[in-house]
Amino acid sequence: MPKSTGQKLKILYLMRILLTQTDETHALTINELISKLAELGVNAERKTVYDDIEALRFFGLDIVSERSRSNVYYVAGRDFELPELKLLADAVQSSKFITEKKSLELIKKLEGLASVYDAGKLRRQVFIQNRVKSMNESIYYSVDALHEAITGGTKISFRYFHYSIRKERVFRKAGALYVVSPVALSWNDENYYLIAKSDDREGLSHFRVDRMNDVRKLDERRDPAVGSFDIVEYSKRVFGMFGGDEISVKLRMHEQLAGAAIDRFGKDIMMIADGDRHFTITVRVALSPVFYGWLFQFGELCEVLSPQSLKDELKRRAKEFLKQLGQGGRE
Repeated sequence: MPKSTGQKLKILYLMRILLTQTDETHALTINELISKLAELGVNAERKTVYDDIEALRFFGLDIVSERSRSNVYYVAGRDFELPELKLLADAVQSSKFITEKKSLELIKKLEGLASVYDAGKLRRQVFIQNRVKSMNESIYYSVDALHEAITGGTKISFRYFHYSIRKERVFRKAGALYVVSPVALSWNDENYYLIAKSDDREGLSHFRVDRMNDVRKLDERRDPAVGSFDIVEYSKRVFGMFGGDEISVKLRMHEQLAGAAIDRFGKDIMMIADGDRHFTITVRVALSPVFYGWLFQFGELCEVLSPQSLKDELKRRAKEFLKQLGQGGRE
């Protein structure tokens, strides 16, 4: 490296050394900083290093100096503290829609925001859980294209698939392209979903992003009927991203289920006391197998008061389930 170039980059190299090789338990003396700069081909004098440290402090870098036998320096505060980076690393690792390869790449980038000593703690965290991950490597770029289309108000095209028992992709519509107006992206039940308006059907459709291939942003403007969209309110009504006919449902629930009701429908839900240990709620929901399962899990703690059509449908499904147990069960 030419001497002039090295001197121009000296303060940048010094900042990188301090950010990556120091923290509250690992400090460096001036002589050690000079030595590390020399390893990078940059010659520095003590006075210029002192001046550069003050310049970096003025720039906003939280450099702390402590006096021992000689002054030592380290970076104390960072944009992301270690607990925050651990939280982000765990979120990336636990996300089913991000492949294992892409998870490792993202966590490697997160390590660059910590010192080399704390980066090792993030690497150990990667192997805490053996979670099921997506097998679709293109999802990372699909999400980016979807965000651009939603922001830009344009349609998208893609191919949609499911897996066969041989773990092979089987494309819907014989591999033909889907063309839809994207509305929003939603995180639900550990999966990423695209909520979109299809030209050939009423209402909104849901597509798992990890099952979408060849996602392309089109020049065609999206359906103007999409309009404004409240993803929070929509998610309260739709269970597991299964769309269906929306109805008003009145439930009588035991007080033990207050938390479950709030988790599902939000803190603004009106809960009316009904006796000493029960309450009723009236909500709008989209009928779906996931909603039926949500009700069944509570057993006698939850009673459907209306409508009658929902009560009849739950009875029918319960009978079908009991029938299957009778035919397939063994003593």
